[in-house]
Amino acid sequence: MSTPSGQAPRRAALHLLDHVIGEGRLLPELIGQGALDRLDPADRARALRLAMETLRGINRADRWLKPWLQKSPPLAVRNILRLGAVEIGQGAAAHGVVNDLVSIVGAGKRTANFKGLVNAVLRRAAKAGPAAWNALPVPLLPDWLRAPLVAAWGRNQVEAMEAAHFAGAPLDLTAKGDASALAESLGGTLLPTGSVRLNDAGQVSQLPGFDAGDFWVQDAAAALPVRVLAPQAGETVLDLCAAPGGKTLQLAAAGAHATALDLSESRLRRVTENLARTGLSAEVVAADALTWAQGPYDAVLLDAPCSATGTIRRHPDLPYAKDGSEFAALIDQQTRLFDHALTLVKPGGRLVFCTCSLLPDEGEVRVEEVLARHPGLTVERPRAPGLDPTWITPEGGLRLRPDYWPDLGGIDGFYIAMLRKPA
Repeated sequence: MSTPSGQAPRRAALHLLDHVIGEGRLLPELIGQGALDRLDPADRARALRLAMETLRGINRADRWLKPWLQKSPPLAVRNILRLGAVEIGQGAAAHGVVNDLVSIVGAGKRTANFKGLVNAVLRRAAKAGPAAWNALPVPLLPDWLRAPLVAAWGRNQVEAMEAAHFAGAPLDLTAKGDASALAESLGGTLLPTGSVRLNDAGQVSQLPGFDAGDFWVQDAAAALPVRVLAPQAGETVLDLCAAPGGKTLQLAAAGAHATALDLSESRLRRVTENLARTGLSAEVVAADALTWAQGPYDAVLLDAPCSATGTIRRHPDLPYAKDGSEFAALIDQQTRLFDHALTLVKPGGRLVFCTCSLLPDEGEVRVEEVLARHPGLTVERPRAPGLDPTWITPEGGLRLRPDYWPDLGGIDGFYIAMLRKPA
Protein backbone atom coordinates (compact mmCIF):
# COMPACT_ATOMS: atom_id res chain seq x y z
CA MET A 1 0.00 0.00 0.00
CA SER A 2 1.41 3.40 -0.93
CA THR A 3 1.83 6.12 1.67
CA PRO A 4 -0.58 9.07 1.33
CA SER A 5 1.27 12.04 -0.13
CA GLY A 6 0.88 14.16 3.01
CA GLN A 7 2.35 11.48 5.24
CA ALA A 8 5.70 11.05 3.49
CA PRO A 9 7.19 14.43 4.41
CA ARG A 10 5.69 14.23 7.90
CA ARG A 11 7.24 10.80 8.47
CA ALA A 12 10.58 12.10 7.24
CA ALA A 13 10.34 15.18 9.46
CA LEU A 14 9.64 12.97 12.48
CA HIS A 15 12.64 10.81 11.60
CA LEU A 16 14.82 13.93 11.66
CA LEU A 17 13.32 15.14 14.95
CA ASP A 18 13.81 11.77 16.66
CA HIS A 19 17.50 11.73 15.74
CA VAL A 20 18.21 15.39 16.54
CA ILE A 21 16.46 15.38 19.92
CA GLY A 22 17.03 11.77 20.87
CA GLU A 23 20.59 11.29 19.66
CA GLY A 24 22.05 14.79 19.42
CA ARG A 25 22.54 14.54 15.66
CA LEU A 26 22.69 17.60 13.40
CA LEU A 27 20.35 18.02 10.43
CA PRO A 28 23.14 18.43 7.82
CA GLU A 29 24.71 15.20 9.04
CA LEU A 30 21.42 13.31 8.79
CA ILE A 31 20.62 14.71 5.35
CA GLY A 32 24.14 13.99 4.15
CA GLN A 33 23.64 10.36 5.18
CA GLY A 34 20.52 10.09 3.03
CA ALA A 35 17.68 10.69 5.49
CA LEU A 36 15.59 12.42 2.81
CA ASP A 37 16.90 10.73 -0.32
CA ARG A 38 13.76 8.68 -0.98
CA LEU A 39 11.57 11.76 -1.25
CA ASP A 40 11.03 13.84 -4.36
CA PRO A 41 12.46 17.40 -4.24
CA ALA A 42 9.19 19.02 -3.14
CA ASP A 43 8.65 16.52 -0.30
CA ARG A 44 12.31 16.83 0.77
CA ALA A 45 11.91 20.58 1.08
CA ARG A 46 8.65 20.19 2.99
CA ALA A 47 10.07 17.58 5.38
CA LEU A 48 13.05 19.77 6.21
CA ARG A 49 10.81 22.82 6.67
CA LEU A 50 8.50 20.89 9.02
CA ALA A 51 11.43 19.61 11.08
CA MET A 52 13.02 23.05 11.36
CA GLU A 53 9.76 24.79 12.26
CA THR A 54 9.08 22.16 14.92
CA LEU A 55 12.57 22.58 16.38
CA ARG A 56 12.03 26.34 16.54
CA GLY A 57 8.68 25.86 18.26
CA ILE A 58 9.34 22.95 20.64
CA ASN A 59 9.28 25.10 23.76
CA ARG A 60 5.99 26.70 22.75
CA ALA A 61 4.50 23.36 21.64
CA ASP A 62 5.33 21.72 24.98
CA ARG A 63 3.67 24.60 26.84
CA TRP A 64 0.57 24.28 24.69
CA LEU A 65 0.31 20.51 25.04
CA LYS A 66 1.11 20.18 28.74
CA PRO A 67 -2.44 20.73 30.14
CA TRP A 68 -3.74 17.88 27.97
CA LEU A 69 -1.10 15.33 29.02
CA GLN A 70 -1.27 13.63 32.40
CA LYS A 71 2.27 12.35 31.94
CA SER A 72 4.93 12.70 29.28
CA PRO A 73 4.69 10.05 26.53
CA PRO A 74 7.76 8.48 24.86
CA LEU A 75 9.93 10.76 22.74
CA ALA A 76 8.60 9.50 19.41
CA VAL A 77 5.04 10.27 20.49
CA ARG A 78 6.03 13.65 21.97
CA ASN A 79 7.59 14.58 18.65
CA ILE A 80 4.43 13.59 16.78
CA LEU A 81 2.42 15.82 19.11
CA ARG A 82 4.95 18.63 18.77
CA LEU A 83 4.88 18.48 14.99
CA GLY A 84 1.09 18.50 15.01
CA ALA A 85 0.93 21.39 17.47
CA VAL A 86 3.30 23.51 15.37
CA GLU A 87 1.45 22.82 12.14
CA ILE A 88 -1.97 23.50 13.66
CA GLY A 89 -0.67 26.57 15.48
CA GLN A 90 0.68 27.97 12.22
CA GLY A 91 -2.67 27.55 10.53
CA ALA A 92 -2.35 24.27 8.61
CA ALA A 93 -5.58 22.44 7.82
CA ALA A 94 -6.19 20.64 11.14
CA HIS A 95 -8.15 17.75 9.61
CA GLY A 96 -5.25 16.67 7.40
CA VAL A 97 -2.66 17.14 10.13
CA VAL A 98 -4.60 15.10 12.69
CA ASN A 99 -5.50 12.30 10.29
CA ASP A 100 -1.94 11.91 9.03
CA LEU A 101 -0.33 11.93 12.45
CA VAL A 102 -2.88 9.53 13.94
CA SER A 103 -2.16 7.16 11.05
CA ILE A 104 1.58 7.51 11.59
CA VAL A 105 1.42 6.85 15.34
CA GLY A 106 -0.92 3.92 14.78
CA ALA A 107 1.42 2.30 12.27
CA GLY A 108 4.35 2.12 14.67
CA LYS A 109 4.76 -1.01 16.76
CA ARG A 110 6.04 0.98 19.74
CA THR A 111 3.59 3.87 19.35
CA ALA A 112 0.31 2.27 18.28
CA ASN A 113 -1.05 2.28 21.83
CA PHE A 114 -0.90 6.08 21.80
CA LYS A 115 -3.18 6.49 18.79
CA GLY A 116 -6.13 7.59 20.90
CA LEU A 117 -4.02 10.02 22.91
CA VAL A 118 -2.60 11.70 19.81
CA ASN A 119 -6.05 11.96 18.27
CA ALA A 120 -7.60 13.50 21.40
CA VAL A 121 -4.77 15.95 22.14
CA LEU A 122 -4.41 17.24 18.58
CA ARG A 123 -8.16 17.68 18.25
CA ARG A 124 -8.05 19.85 21.37
CA ALA A 125 -5.24 21.86 19.80
CA ALA A 126 -7.27 22.20 16.61
CA LYS A 127 -10.25 23.48 18.59
CA ALA A 128 -8.06 26.06 20.35
CA GLY A 129 -6.57 27.09 17.02
CA PRO A 130 -3.80 29.50 15.94
CA ALA A 131 -5.06 32.27 18.23
CA ALA A 132 -4.17 30.21 21.30
CA TRP A 133 -0.82 29.28 19.76
CA ASN A 134 0.09 32.88 18.98
CA ALA A 135 -0.78 33.97 22.53
CA LEU A 136 2.00 31.79 23.97
CA PRO A 137 5.47 33.17 24.84
CA VAL A 138 8.34 33.09 22.36
CA PRO A 139 10.33 29.85 22.84
CA LEU A 140 13.36 30.12 25.10
CA LEU A 141 16.86 28.87 24.41
CA PRO A 142 18.04 25.90 26.49
CA ASP A 143 19.56 26.88 29.84
CA TRP A 144 23.07 25.74 28.88
CA LEU A 145 23.16 28.48 26.24
CA ARG A 146 20.72 31.03 27.61
CA ALA A 147 22.61 31.54 30.86
CA PRO A 148 25.96 32.59 29.32
CA LEU A 149 24.20 34.76 26.75
CA VAL A 150 22.22 36.59 29.43
CA ALA A 151 25.48 37.11 31.34
CA ALA A 152 27.12 38.52 28.21
CA TRP A 153 24.37 40.65 26.67
CA GLY A 154 21.52 41.04 29.17
CA ARG A 155 18.07 39.49 29.49
CA ASN A 156 16.23 41.92 27.21
CA GLN A 157 18.77 41.45 24.45
CA VAL A 158 18.58 37.66 24.71
CA GLU A 159 14.79 37.80 24.54
CA ALA A 160 15.13 39.80 21.32
CA MET A 161 17.54 37.16 19.98
CA GLU A 162 15.05 34.43 20.85
CA ALA A 163 12.37 36.28 18.91
CA ALA A 164 14.73 36.41 15.92
CA HIS A 165 15.48 32.69 16.23
CA PHE A 166 11.77 31.85 16.34
CA ALA A 167 11.10 33.97 13.25
CA GLY A 168 13.69 32.05 11.23
CA ALA A 169 15.87 33.49 8.51
CA PRO A 170 15.28 34.72 4.97
CA LEU A 171 17.68 33.69 2.20
CA ASP A 172 20.72 35.89 1.62
CA LEU A 173 22.79 35.85 -1.56
CA THR A 174 26.18 37.27 -2.47
CA ALA A 175 26.41 38.51 -6.04
CA LYS A 176 29.42 37.70 -8.20
CA GLY A 177 28.92 41.04 -9.93
CA ASP A 178 26.45 43.91 -9.47
CA ALA A 179 24.42 43.25 -6.30
CA SER A 180 21.82 45.91 -7.08
CA ALA A 181 21.17 44.37 -10.50
CA LEU A 182 20.83 40.92 -8.90
CA ALA A 183 18.35 42.26 -6.34
CA GLU A 184 16.28 43.83 -9.10
CA SER A 185 16.29 40.70 -11.27
CA LEU A 186 15.19 38.45 -8.38
CA GLY A 187 12.78 40.87 -6.73
CA GLY A 188 14.95 40.90 -3.62
CA THR A 189 16.13 43.56 -1.19
CA LEU A 190 19.62 45.03 -1.37
CA LEU A 191 20.84 45.12 2.22
CA PRO A 192 22.99 47.98 3.53
CA THR A 193 26.10 45.77 3.56
CA GLY A 194 25.68 44.64 -0.07
CA SER A 195 23.97 41.26 0.28
CA VAL A 196 20.71 40.46 -1.52
CA ARG A 197 17.84 39.17 0.64
CA LEU A 198 14.91 37.05 -0.57
CA ASN A 199 11.97 36.35 1.74
CA ASP A 200 10.23 33.72 -0.39
CA ALA A 201 13.03 32.21 -2.44
CA GLY A 202 11.72 28.72 -3.10
CA GLN A 203 14.28 26.26 -4.45
CA VAL A 204 17.61 28.06 -4.82
CA SER A 205 18.77 26.05 -7.81
CA GLN A 206 15.67 27.18 -9.73
CA LEU A 207 16.37 30.89 -9.28
CA PRO A 208 17.32 32.82 -12.43
CA GLY A 209 21.08 33.17 -12.61
CA PHE A 210 21.91 30.14 -10.46
CA ASP A 211 23.16 27.96 -13.30
CA ALA A 212 25.05 30.93 -14.74
CA GLY A 213 26.86 31.36 -11.41
CA ASP A 214 25.63 34.91 -10.79
CA PHE A 215 25.43 34.38 -7.00
CA TRP A 216 25.87 32.00 -4.10
CA VAL A 217 23.99 31.53 -0.83
CA GLN A 218 25.66 33.32 2.09
CA ASP A 219 24.13 35.01 5.12
CA ALA A 220 24.78 38.75 5.21
CA ALA A 221 26.88 38.33 8.37
CA ALA A 222 29.04 35.61 6.80
CA ALA A 223 29.77 37.92 3.87
CA LEU A 224 31.18 40.65 6.09
CA PRO A 225 34.60 39.16 7.01
CA VAL A 226 35.77 39.40 3.39
CA ARG A 227 34.24 42.86 3.02
CA VAL A 228 36.22 43.93 6.11
CA LEU A 229 39.38 42.27 4.73
CA ALA A 230 38.89 44.23 1.46
CA PRO A 231 41.05 41.96 -0.73
CA GLN A 232 42.78 43.60 -3.66
CA ALA A 233 43.31 42.15 -7.12
CA GLY A 234 46.53 40.16 -7.25
CA GLU A 235 46.90 39.74 -3.48
CA THR A 236 47.64 36.29 -2.10
CA VAL A 237 44.98 35.36 0.46
CA LEU A 238 44.70 32.15 2.48
CA ASP A 239 41.18 31.13 3.53
CA LEU A 240 41.70 28.85 6.53
CA CYS A 241 38.88 26.46 7.45
CA ALA A 242 37.33 27.49 4.15
CA ALA A 243 34.43 25.07 3.59
CA PRO A 244 31.68 25.51 2.49
CA GLY A 245 33.48 28.21 0.52
CA GLY A 246 31.39 31.38 0.36
CA LYS A 247 34.33 33.51 1.51
CA THR A 248 36.67 31.82 -1.00
CA LEU A 249 34.23 32.79 -3.76
CA GLN A 250 34.25 36.39 -2.53
CA LEU A 251 38.05 36.47 -2.53
CA ALA A 252 38.22 35.03 -6.03
CA ALA A 253 35.56 37.44 -7.31
CA ALA A 254 37.67 40.33 -6.01
CA GLY A 255 40.61 39.13 -8.11
CA ALA A 256 42.72 37.81 -5.24
CA HIS A 257 44.85 34.69 -5.63
CA ALA A 258 42.89 32.67 -3.10
CA THR A 259 43.83 29.39 -1.45
CA ALA A 260 40.95 27.53 0.19
CA LEU A 261 42.23 25.18 2.87
CA ASP A 262 40.13 22.81 4.92
CA LEU A 263 40.64 19.49 6.67
CA SER A 264 37.51 17.92 5.16
CA GLU A 265 37.85 16.64 1.60
CA SER A 266 34.10 16.01 1.36
CA ARG A 267 33.26 19.59 2.36
CA LEU A 268 35.86 20.92 -0.08
CA ARG A 269 34.04 19.19 -2.93
CA ARG A 270 31.26 21.72 -2.45
CA VAL A 271 33.83 24.53 -2.71
CA THR A 272 35.11 23.08 -5.98
CA GLU A 273 31.57 22.68 -7.33
CA ASN A 274 30.69 26.29 -6.53
CA LEU A 275 33.91 27.58 -8.07
CA ALA A 276 33.04 25.69 -11.25
CA ARG A 277 29.44 26.94 -11.26
CA THR A 278 30.47 30.57 -10.80
CA GLY A 279 33.43 30.41 -13.17
CA LEU A 280 35.82 31.57 -10.44
CA SER A 281 39.29 30.26 -9.71
CA ALA A 282 41.03 29.37 -6.46
CA GLU A 283 43.48 26.77 -5.20
CA VAL A 284 41.66 24.15 -3.13
CA VAL A 285 43.72 22.19 -0.61
CA ALA A 286 42.74 19.48 1.88
CA ALA A 287 45.14 19.87 4.82
CA ASP A 288 45.35 20.55 8.53
CA ALA A 289 45.35 24.31 9.15
CA LEU A 290 47.54 23.86 12.23
CA THR A 291 50.38 22.29 10.23
CA TRP A 292 50.10 24.35 7.03
CA ALA A 293 53.42 26.12 6.52
CA GLN A 294 53.31 27.67 3.05
CA GLY A 295 53.17 31.37 2.36
CA PRO A 296 53.58 33.93 3.75
CA TYR A 297 50.42 35.57 2.41
CA ASP A 298 49.36 39.17 1.99
CA ALA A 299 46.32 38.30 4.07
CA VAL A 300 44.83 35.35 5.95
CA LEU A 301 41.16 34.83 6.71
CA LEU A 302 40.53 32.56 9.69
CA ASP A 303 36.89 31.54 10.09
CA ALA A 304 37.65 29.42 13.13
CA PRO A 305 35.63 26.37 14.21
CA CYS A 306 33.23 27.47 16.91
CA SER A 307 29.97 26.73 18.69
CA ALA A 308 27.98 28.18 15.74
CA THR A 309 25.57 29.71 18.27
CA GLY A 310 25.15 32.72 16.00
CA THR A 311 23.42 30.63 13.32
CA ILE A 312 20.49 29.24 15.32
CA ARG A 313 17.87 31.18 13.38
CA ARG A 314 18.96 29.16 10.32
CA HIS A 315 19.99 26.00 12.20
CA PRO A 316 17.42 25.40 14.96
CA ASP A 317 18.80 21.90 15.53
CA LEU A 318 21.93 23.29 17.21
CA PRO A 319 20.47 23.89 20.70
CA TYR A 320 19.16 20.31 20.79
CA ALA A 321 22.18 18.58 19.28
CA LYS A 322 24.69 20.30 21.60
CA ASP A 323 24.97 20.94 25.30
CA GLY A 324 27.90 23.35 25.64
CA SER A 325 30.36 20.67 26.74
CA GLU A 326 32.55 21.37 23.69
CA PHE A 327 33.17 25.05 24.53
CA ALA A 328 36.54 24.57 26.25
CA ALA A 329 37.97 22.41 23.44
CA LEU A 330 36.76 24.85 20.78
CA ILE A 331 38.29 27.84 22.55
CA ASP A 332 41.63 26.01 22.84
CA GLN A 333 41.50 25.16 19.14
CA GLN A 334 40.69 28.78 18.24
CA THR A 335 43.66 30.00 20.27
CA ARG A 336 46.06 27.61 18.56
CA LEU A 337 44.70 28.41 15.10
CA PHE A 338 44.90 32.15 15.77
CA ASP A 339 48.56 31.97 16.80
CA HIS A 340 49.49 29.73 13.87
CA ALA A 341 47.62 31.86 11.34
CA LEU A 342 49.71 34.86 12.33
CA THR A 343 52.87 33.00 11.29
CA LEU A 344 51.43 32.71 7.76
CA VAL A 345 50.93 36.47 7.32
CA LYS A 346 53.62 38.63 5.70
CA PRO A 347 55.13 41.42 7.82
CA GLY A 348 52.74 44.33 7.52
CA GLY A 349 49.99 42.02 6.31
CA ARG A 350 46.56 41.52 7.81
CA LEU A 351 44.58 38.72 9.38
CA VAL A 352 40.80 38.62 9.76
CA PHE A 353 39.61 36.41 12.60
CA CYS A 354 35.93 35.55 12.75
CA THR A 355 33.51 33.11 14.36
CA CYS A 356 29.77 32.59 13.92
CA SER A 357 29.35 32.62 17.69
CA LEU A 358 27.39 34.75 20.14
CA LEU A 359 29.79 33.99 22.99
CA PRO A 360 32.43 36.64 23.78
CA ASP A 361 34.85 33.86 24.77
CA GLU A 362 34.87 32.86 21.07
CA GLY A 363 35.27 36.43 19.83
CA GLU A 364 36.15 39.51 21.82
CA VAL A 365 38.12 37.58 24.45
CA ARG A 366 40.14 35.71 21.82
CA VAL A 367 41.30 39.00 20.30
CA GLU A 368 42.08 40.59 23.66
CA GLU A 369 44.25 37.60 24.56
CA VAL A 370 46.06 37.40 21.20
CA LEU A 371 46.97 41.09 21.50
CA ALA A 372 48.49 40.37 24.91
CA ARG A 373 50.51 37.46 23.51
CA HIS A 374 51.81 39.27 20.40
CA PRO A 375 53.27 42.73 21.08
CA GLY A 376 53.04 45.02 18.05
CA LEU A 377 49.91 43.38 16.70
CA THR A 378 47.13 45.94 16.23
CA VAL A 379 43.40 45.84 15.55
CA GLU A 380 42.17 48.01 12.69
CA ARG A 381 38.70 49.52 12.87
CA PRO A 382 36.48 47.52 10.50
CA ARG A 383 35.43 49.42 7.41
CA ALA A 384 32.82 48.21 4.97
CA PRO A 385 29.60 49.60 3.49
CA GLY A 386 26.57 49.54 5.75
CA LEU A 387 28.29 48.90 9.08
CA ASP A 388 26.49 50.38 12.08
CA PRO A 389 29.00 52.19 14.34
CA THR A 390 27.29 50.67 17.40
CA TRP A 391 28.47 47.23 16.23
CA ILE A 392 32.12 48.20 16.89
CA THR A 393 33.42 46.69 20.15
CA PRO A 394 35.87 48.25 22.64
CA GLU A 395 38.82 46.18 21.41
CA GLY A 396 38.05 47.21 17.82
CA GLY A 397 36.18 44.21 16.49
CA LEU A 398 32.73 43.90 14.94
CA ARG A 399 29.92 42.23 16.90
CA LEU A 400 26.76 41.10 15.10
CA ARG A 401 23.71 39.61 16.81
CA PRO A 402 20.42 38.08 15.55
CA ASP A 403 18.41 40.90 17.13
CA TYR A 404 20.10 43.47 14.88
CA TRP A 405 18.19 44.60 11.76
CA PRO A 406 14.79 43.53 13.17
CA ASP A 407 12.96 45.45 10.45
CA LEU A 408 15.01 43.75 7.72
CA GLY A 409 14.68 40.17 8.97
CA GLY A 410 17.70 39.90 11.28
CA ILE A 411 21.25 38.74 10.72
CA ASP A 412 23.37 35.87 12.01
CA GLY A 413 25.45 36.31 15.13
CA PHE A 414 29.10 36.85 14.19
CA TYR A 415 32.33 38.30 15.53
CA ILE A 416 34.91 39.79 13.17
CA ALA A 417 38.23 41.50 13.83
CA MET A 418 40.99 42.59 11.42
CA LEU A 419 44.50 42.61 12.83
CA ARG A 420 47.63 44.12 11.28
CA LYS A 421 50.98 42.38 11.72
CA PRO A 422 53.99 44.59 12.43
CA ALA A 423 56.08 45.41 9.33
